[in-house]
Amino acid sequence: MNNSRHIKDLLYEQVARIGKATCSPKRLELIELLCQGEKSVDTLAREAAISMKLASAHLRELRAARLVETEKKGKHVIYRIANREVADFWVTIRSLAEDRLVELRLVLEQMMSHPKELAPQDRDSLVKLARKGDVVVLDVRPTDEFLAAHLPFARSIPIDELKLRLSELPKGKQVVAYCRGPYCLMALDAVELLRKKGYNAVRLPEGVAEWGIAPVR
Repeated sequence: MNNSRHIKDLLYEQVARIGKATCSPKRLELIELLCQGEKSVDTLAREAAISMKLASAHLRELRAARLVETEKKGKHVIYRIANREVADFWVTIRSLAEDRLVELRLVLEQMMSHPKELAPQDRDSLVKLARKGDVVVLDVRPTDEFLAAHLPFARSIPIDELKLRLSELPKGKQVVAYCRGPYCLMALDAVELLRKKGYNAVRLPEGVAEWGIAPVR
């Protein structure tokens, strides 16, 4: 009996390593960033708005739990999610939080206080419309993230370049902008800019992680 209890304790302790590794908001953000594609420590630190030292410490915890992997490329250490299941874990835990936490839903409602969402339709319908050229699916993430993984038939115009490249977008078609997922603001900014310029633009809250598209390595 005591031996069985010891084994059960060991099992739960190992599973709890995942919870411990992801108990930090910044570590969750780092996972979301890595769902877009592999990145160096300095890039992750900049995009998560933390110091290199703190980013490295968080990444060490994620690596110890086998959630991320590293590779040396020249002078840089490159991080990536360990496998597709890590991205699925991020989407699942985020969805659970949105379902159970009223406080989170209130923040999301404030964030979406303007009608910038995609009109309700399933993914297959969106892909069919994009394939026929009836809508433009616009990826406003950095180019390296687009090259690592993107939605079907999407075209890349990073948010920082959008104002200068508006002529590449047809005004007679709906533009569906997306970025890194529901908590990313780049697509919201893109929709606001496009609408000011006379485009029929809406935001797709989902990104590659939600669509189950794994970054290339």
